[in-house]
Amino acid sequence: MAERDTTGAATPGRRAFLGLAVTALAAAAGDAAAAPSRSTADDGAGRLDTRAENARPGNADWRITAPGPADAVEGFADRAAVLRGEPFGLYVSTTAAAFTVSAYRMGWYGGDRARLVWRSDRLPGARQPAPVVDPDTRAVRTDWQRTTVVDTTGWPEGSYLLRLDAEGDAGQRYVPVTVRSRTAAGCTVLVNAVATWQAYNLWGGHNLYNGPTGGRATRSLEVTFDRPYAYAQGAGLFLVYEAPLIALAERLGLSLAYATGVDLARDAALLDGARCVLSPGHDEYWSVEQRRRVTAARDAGTNLAVLGANCCYRRVRHEPSPLGPDRVMVCYKDDYRLDPGFVAGLTATTDFRAEPGSDPESSLLGVLYSGYPVDAPFVVTAPGHWVYEGTGVRAGDSFAHLVGVEYDRVDTDWPTPRPIEVLAHSPVVCGDRADFANSAYCTLPGGAAVFASGTMRWVEALDAQGPGGGGNHGLDAAAGAFTRRVTENVLLAFAAGPVGGVHPAVDNVEAVYGT
Repeated sequence: MAERDTTGAATPGRRAFLGLAVTALAAAAGDAAAAPSRSTADDGAGRLDTRAENARPGNADWRITAPGPADAVEGFADRAAVLRGEPFGLYVSTTAAAFTVSAYRMGWYGGDRARLVWRSDRLPGARQPAPVVDPDTRAVRTDWQRTTVVDTTGWPEGSYLLRLDAEGDAGQRYVPVTVRSRTAAGCTVLVNAVATWQAYNLWGGHNLYNGPTGGRATRSLEVTFDRPYAYAQGAGLFLVYEAPLIALAERLGLSLAYATGVDLARDAALLDGARCVLSPGHDEYWSVEQRRRVTAARDAGTNLAVLGANCCYRRVRHEPSPLGPDRVMVCYKDDYRLDPGFVAGLTATTDFRAEPGSDPESSLLGVLYSGYPVDAPFVVTAPGHWVYEGTGVRAGDSFAHLVGVEYDRVDTDWPTPRPIEVLAHSPVVCGDRADFANSAYCTLPGGAAVFASGTMRWVEALDAQGPGGGGNHGLDAAAGAFTRRVTENVLLAFAAGPVGGVHPAVDNVEAVYGT
């Protein structure tokens, strides 16, 4: 999210969000009555068979029902992502005498949204040391001992939530882990935006937006993955901005691959032959390498669906921690001159659109981040466009509260692929500044297409049911049905391969904006 001045306009750089060491090999399943199946569903080409996987019985009891005190149980994995069959270390602190770990693969599963893939035996618990704050970067660091090693043999590729259950119902917490794909050829790639989760992670009192004073003076200049997530009982931003999208994509039975943004940066060949790259609801923090890989894939014909806003806004650098490579994320923002890496000649960790090295996100996405906070109806502009097929919308139809809390727009004063088609033109007021939020569709010479929703609430709206209100920012059943159908149309078309030739964009920027 960008920082803003008192007028509400976006400004460069703003916001936010074991004593005894126990070593137990957690490869063994739990007791026979609770032991889940560990076999994988394969499509014959070494890829996940999404339909076969989701035909298996789900486990609706994956949700946390007794979180308990903050220190009752919490933990983190020493790998954000592993290949199927690779182990990872789990670091757990608990006030209970013992705990168990349950690994739930997130998907559709007939509406249960998760399947229990593995459960540990009873593991001894111990309280780990308090975190420390680096005096120079204000990064929160842990000095925890590894509690157990988890073997992922037999785990299907996908996004996982490990649920930690402290003995005696003392508390529960999640630990997210991705079992990533070796290849994305022929697949739609679901990208877990772990860098953005970590940017907003306030565990230990600091993140890239805030510190103990609640503002810039004590915010972190770098953050580490070597700590639990404070938000959503340990799940980070996953449950709001990613899980509804994963459920829909798996319900459709698409050929899917899974990766994190860090994986895209690290593996130059991972996106070779991918049909579509799918960016979730909040995907703000990218490294230069990740952007380079996604841009190259788009230019080679891989479609790009951006189902959020404020995407690819912050430029970051990944560095190693004592636990492994790419475990520290550096982002000095407008203090980039203080960054030792920048002083040594590395790229400035500030906004992509900012100098030095300005490279606005609009050149990749077609849209440009424009402001925060807003709450406005989503207004349809081009009802005859193929993405709206089956929705029944007419020009001017609107969906309350669907635009928020951040928004994007088409702004051809910045580098913008053409032709680009504005699909929604929604009036917003950001502070005292009148503006428009845009959903947009553009096509590229290499045959790829890019769809950008232009609002951060798109993925959240996929789960909207019944009357507006509650925890969904007033989103109602109409917004839910609309976003689900549009998302289905986009994903099904994009999964077939380059669609620019089949559905070329018809440039309408001048007609919409009047200049």
